[in-house]
Amino acid sequence: MRRPLPTAEEALAILKRRRTRPQFRSPPPAGKALAPLIKQLDAKFGQGPALLQTRWREIVGETLARRTEPVRVIKSRTPGEGGTLELRVDGPVASLIQHQAPQITARLDLLLGKGAVTRLRIVQGPVKVQAAPVAPRARRKPPLDAAQERELADSLGAQPEGGLKDALLKLGRGVLRDPR
Repeated sequence: MRRPLPTAEEALAILKRRRTRPQFRSPPPAGKALAPLIKQLDAKFGQGPALLQTRWREIVGETLARRTEPVRVIKSRTPGEGGTLELRVDGPVASLIQHQAPQITARLDLLLGKGAVTRLRIVQGPVKVQAAPVAPRARRKPPLDAAQERELADSLGAQPEGGLKDALLKLGRGVLRDPR
């Protein structure tokens, strides 16, 4: 004997009486949960040397940036006093940094805020080699037209095949391409 299906009201009553398993929910993304904490820590401690390392060339200039690198920013324990920036420096550049300390701290004030760094601590040691900015590549000159190429090949026809003839062809093409 077949049982009749329950009506809509009976089905709702049955579902209300039974405990069902909760629907699976995936955890929220970690970045969403950590964002408020990171903002709070950033406000309290600052971004540290990561911000300085990306803009270090702008702060000290090209020549000093190759021989120095910021290591860390040390917060002062006394309230109201600025922190200390620890710099790793290649040997003899330390004296240059000491003489330029007021200018460097003034530039750091522009980037980090007034009084964020008031002193520099210089530590001599090996500096990581930073990649130099990439220079734009020179454009290739257009190839010679067929008449010029034939004339150049005819003028070198008496030369024996080999490296010398190839070098002379290359030189001739370069000379004929130059508008001067």
